[in-house]
Amino acid sequence: MLEVQEIRVDPEARRAWRGDDEVVLSRKEFDLVHALISRAGEVVTRDELMRDVWGTTFWTSSKTIDVHLGWVRRKLGDDTRHPHLITTIRGQGLRFETQGPVAQG
Repeated sequence: MLEVQEIRVDPEARRAWRGDDEVVLSRKEFDLVHALISRAGEVVTRDELMRDVWGTTFWTSSKTIDVHLGWVRRKLGDDTRHPHLITTIRGQGLRFETQGPVAQG
């Protein structure tokens, strides 16, 4: 079982939860979350994600990852405009953050 922030993933059962609520993910959505949460805190490149999640070394579409990421963020309750779970590191890739946002004030 992998747990980062309020997200838990069971790779063997291929199930995910946000807090106590199960989140229903498609196969590719689960694979994307698993690829990121298993390396939480590290930047995972888009090339690595295409290889590990889609099993290809060529780009089927530059939007493939972005579309799935949008679905995953919505399902996990991650704000797409100001994400705190999965962030985009411009020019590098994606990172599953190990800590939530720091309260301001």
